[in-house]
Amino acid sequence: MFYFLSDLIHLSPAFNIFRYITFRAGMAGVTAFLLCIIFGPVFIRSFKEGRIREIAKRNDAPALDPFQERKEGTPTMGGVFIVGSILASVLLWGNLTNTFILLTAFVCLCLAAIGGLDDVMKLTGVPAKGRGMSVRAKLLGQVLLAAALGVYAYLHPAISSFLDVPFFKNLVVDLGAFFVFWVVLVIVGASNAVNLTDGLDGLAIGCTLMVAFTLGALSYVTGNSQMSEYLLIPHVPGAGELTVFCSAIVGASLGFLWFNCHPASVFMGDVGSLPLGGCLGMIAILIKKEVWLVVLGGVFVAEAVSVILQVASFKLRGKRLFKMSPFHHHLQLSGWNENKIIVRFWICAIILAILTLTTLKIR
Repeated sequence: MFYFLSDLIHLSPAFNIFRYITFRAGMAGVTAFLLCIIFGPVFIRSFKEGRIREIAKRNDAPALDPFQERKEGTPTMGGVFIVGSILASVLLWGNLTNTFILLTAFVCLCLAAIGGLDDVMKLTGVPAKGRGMSVRAKLLGQVLLAAALGVYAYLHPAISSFLDVPFFKNLVVDLGAFFVFWVVLVIVGASNAVNLTDGLDGLAIGCTLMVAFTLGALSYVTGNSQMSEYLLIPHVPGAGELTVFCSAIVGASLGFLWFNCHPASVFMGDVGSLPLGGCLGMIAILIKKEVWLVVLGGVFVAEAVSVILQVASFKLRGKRLFKMSPFHHHLQLSGWNENKIIVRFWICAIILAILTLTTLKIR
């Protein structure tokens, strides 16, 4: 909204400040943070009164019960005010005519709807013997959404189907029609990776804000023709606007972390983790940094891979590789304190973010 105030420049040069991405990105982050801080307690109180509370004990993982006892009854679905803060901030500070902004917001809304339905089904006990939507149903919803986005992106003239390969000058691979499958893989993979990481207080949201901050920097240089030429990375016109969206994610993540840090007053639920991961994946696709996301989101990747390896090992060998997956639960059962796991994962996320930015100049 404020972006369009720059059209009034003929009335006052002061309105020109709303043209600057850096200013609007900073304000988007601050706005999203304040929205979470101000409205967070209202949502948390409403969740308590509405008995929207975490069901921590799980029949399929009784070994975790000793660690989950204090979390039983904690309000959940806090992702509602994360997503709300992000979208409200983007609405205020983003350029709403930008295709990249609209696509990312669409991903955020749709995945929040899928995650919200899953959370509601868990809370209402539908189905009676399950924990929310079946894996197949939830995955199908994500795949259909990502496939539709993939087709749209492939046909849109402003979105390239080329894949930028790190460490090589001017090496890009034209994915052609395979780009649609690639979009599905990245969005569904990123969405579920963040969801799997969301198991300890502040773990997923802390890592998310570091990834979002780095993607914001990458979006800015990708959208700037001079910077992208200097760094020898593909220039994507209009991609700089995603810096505003990334900043909103950072601000909302910090605001939610205010309440989600150990011991957590609220959990995000699938309504928060699925859209956050999906947005990160969508942004990486739009700025052609999908391969970088594997390194940048290394914590999320490691958590997802630990689950895949655990399932594969048990089905093929009848043995488990870890005491429990995702990997943070293995560390819990190995005697690690929850705070130690969280902070060390954050440290890893910071190092991976620094490494990602550093490798931009290695060509």
